[in-house]
Amino acid sequence: MWFPDLAKETWVGMIVAILFYIVGILHVLHALMNVRTSQGTIAWVISLVTVPFVAIPLYWLLGRNRFEGYVGGRREKDQRLGLLARSMHERLRSLEVDIPEDDAFERAARLLGGLPFTRGNRLDLLIDGEHTFQRIFEAIHGAEKYLCVNFFIVKNDKLGVRFQEALIERAKAGVEVYFLFDEFGSYRLPREYLRKLRDAGVHCHPFGTNRFWWSRLQVNFRNHRKIVIADGEVAFIGGLNVGDEYLGRSKKFGLWRDTHLEMRGPIVQAVQMVFLEDWFWATDKVPDLSWDEGPEEADQIAAIIPTGPADPADSWQLVVAEAANSARDRLWIASPYFVPDEGVLTALQTAALRGVDVRIMIPERADHLLVWLSAFSYYELTIPFGVGIYRYRKGFLHQKVMLIDERLAAVGTANLDNRSFRLNFEITAFSNDDRFVLEVADMLRADFKQSKRVHIGHFKGRPLWFRLACRAARLLAPIQ
Repeated sequence: MWFPDLAKETWVGMIVAILFYIVGILHVLHALMNVRTSQGTIAWVISLVTVPFVAIPLYWLLGRNRFEGYVGGRREKDQRLGLLARSMHERLRSLEVDIPEDDAFERAARLLGGLPFTRGNRLDLLIDGEHTFQRIFEAIHGAEKYLCVNFFIVKNDKLGVRFQEALIERAKAGVEVYFLFDEFGSYRLPREYLRKLRDAGVHCHPFGTNRFWWSRLQVNFRNHRKIVIADGEVAFIGGLNVGDEYLGRSKKFGLWRDTHLEMRGPIVQAVQMVFLEDWFWATDKVPDLSWDEGPEEADQIAAIIPTGPADPADSWQLVVAEAANSARDRLWIASPYFVPDEGVLTALQTAALRGVDVRIMIPERADHLLVWLSAFSYYELTIPFGVGIYRYRKGFLHQKVMLIDERLAAVGTANLDNRSFRLNFEITAFSNDDRFVLEVADMLRADFKQSKRVHIGHFKGRPLWFRLACRAARLLAPIQ
């Protein structure tokens, strides 16, 4: 045998290396069976075979495609949560709207979201930060029984302190305040900020991926939802987080263009159920909430579609693809990020080829460099097919809004990127109410006037290094 002549450290190192390659091959088999995109599978297979020492730990951190242990698979283990879910669904079904046989999108959305379209709702479109937070703080200060609050990002600045003080004031007044935040989105939030909330009686918890020892490796998932619920009577969702920049006070971005939604009626129960499941994941507790909100005089039809990595399928990706497949006249989408996967890209291409007015509105400025660069690489895959790409120039565009023909509008938290398709917990409200659809259409028309339609030359005319950077950024889309 030749290896006994080698130094002990050498052959031990060789054995360790061989073991790493064997384990890497085992991980390759797991990736082949579980990674859901061909792009992601190829990337993991190559890295696991060539550099298993680096790829194996990264695969455990970033390669997971399902958020394990979430409440959807645990309802049976908590009788009260299961009873609440069934009771809420029965209540909503009593107000459920019959979906026409030919309305494929609404049927698909109903199945994917698991919550019905109901009548008896009131929807108020809130444009930009000042208007939105004025209404949110009015609802917070008016709460008498409880507040449910969930934000992706909370900052310790002027707005963040005002938000903190509002929650503390309500808690000291005897209101039960349940505050949930994403531990990665709000990683800069000081402990002192949270300590003051807890000392005042606020139930304060991160939506962490470290609830159980085995879930500490699920670090690539985020709770991207933004929810405020007051007394089960009014709910807010949309694109705005808590921070001065969302009020347009950032030196970097200036105006912050965003859209939020205020809701009343039975739809609040649907939002509340989404929050309850998130809260249960974070705390293993079920708070006492009100489920008796009756219909509003406005009688608008709407549905809540929650999506996320605990779903059995890539729900938001399927929603967007079906929106494109079912559109007949127009499909307008506003999103800060445009990194579609193959399924969404194909649906947008074929919709445009059918003559649908497909428009994607994205910001001119960048807040996250990689996703901003990635969007340029899709010019050649969309514009020649008739897809209109518009760059918003009046500040930074952060709204997440969709308009399908003249029949359906959506406002929520989900973007057009891999994170929202597969990695983020999101929430979106859809409505086919004529007045609401018209209001969203008018809002988007005003935004398009502040935008410029781009053409292929805006990418091909760039320097070679820039085009290479865009294509390289796109390769990293699965983990952006």
